[in-house]
Amino acid sequence: MPDRLHAREFLKLVTDDFTELPPPERNSAPDGPIGWRGYDGSRLRAAERTGEEESVVCGTGRVEGTRAVLIAFEFGYLGGSLGERTGDRLEAAYTHARRHRLPVVPLIATGGSRMQEGMLALTQLQRVARQSVLTRQAGLAQIAVLRDPTTGGGWATLGAGADVVLALPGAQVGFAGSRVRPADADPAAYTAETQVAVGAADALVPPEELRARLGHWLRLLTSGSAAPAPVPAALGATGLPATGWDAVRRARAPERPRADAYLDAYFTHREDLAGDRAGGLDPDGMRCGFGTHEGRTVAYAAQTGAATRPAGYRTAARLVRLADRLGIPVLTLVDTPGAANDAEAEREGAGAAIADLFAAVAAARTPITTLVIGEGGSGGALALAAPGNTWAAPDSYFSVIAPELAAAILKRPATEVEATADQLRIRPQDLVELGVIRGIAGT
Repeated sequence: MPDRLHAREFLKLVTDDFTELPPPERNSAPDGPIGWRGYDGSRLRAAERTGEEESVVCGTGRVEGTRAVLIAFEFGYLGGSLGERTGDRLEAAYTHARRHRLPVVPLIATGGSRMQEGMLALTQLQRVARQSVLTRQAGLAQIAVLRDPTTGGGWATLGAGADVVLALPGAQVGFAGSRVRPADADPAAYTAETQVAVGAADALVPPEELRARLGHWLRLLTSGSAAPAPVPAALGATGLPATGWDAVRRARAPERPRADAYLDAYFTHREDLAGDRAGGLDPDGMRCGFGTHEGRTVAYAAQTGAATRPAGYRTAARLVRLADRLGIPVLTLVDTPGAANDAEAEREGAGAAIADLFAAVAAARTPITTLVIGEGGSGGALALAAPGNTWAAPDSYFSVIAPELAAAILKRPATEVEATADQLRIRPQDLVELGVIRGIAGT
């Protein structure tokens, strides 16, 4: 397990400066709101041990130059548990963030709700959720850092509910704490590593790298822009294909540049989002995140040339909605033979995932720019394409379906596949003439 730094020690680890917000006042009855015998003594001992009056320290500070509201949990104070006074401080912190247009960074280390306050403690989760929603609606970013441990309601609200979730390696992370999970439960399931592996958190970040990585994320998510993302330069072939089958052949060429090459050329720095927040990842089919292009932030969702799985579509929808809420333009790169169509993809909800991405793109108010960089296979590719602002690289094609499958549907022999490709009019120049795309990159 990572070292459990006290709240103020952790604040020093990640901030350039820190100013504590004045805690709200609350009159407390003897032994708390439900009269739990000995509760006052427990709080007094916790205060003597930690130097804190509650389980959270809230204030403002700069992280690599970007000012934010920070919420640091003190695990030494009754296990970092949430009670009524904790809720008071959290609400005040979120209110301050909205009033001053600042992002919120919870630095979480909690065992969950405070037993000594009963249901009144549990209802603080609703209170926290409300504040998070109001902050989200205000267009402000929330970046959570999962320390050891992050369990119970703290994970299910401040942690998993954040826009971006960073985790310390080795931290215990899960809804069930160590004392309440089944005795035969696999402890590996309740770790930061597992939460990243199943798409519930975005990245593992060692403590020594946290300030820099958190600073990068804060700069990216607080730099919105109304201007569309510029169309990337084409990196592959420059001449246009002579036939439809020539377009297919060039798009499928192993040496043709893929998404990573385009992203590396386009961004000076980028940070990836990982996972659909529903237990899924598609590392072989989709890249999503935010990066710096010519001094401003652009979000990206890029297919990698493989069949895109449902988790990939859900991650892209998550990316588009987050960018839209923060006012950040989006770049999408289309490159897939189509959506994954195996039985497992159907069980994972392929249709619903694609529909959700279509809806996210259609509803977006932030500008979206699309470049088809390789294969544009059917609806699995179109879901990522911006209506009215899609472009194509010279070594790409876009088709209602792959020519081989079109021929099969039309009951044509394999010898007619190339002719079918011509009939489908899938070359970049055909797509311009049909009005499907705006233009061809690099021509």
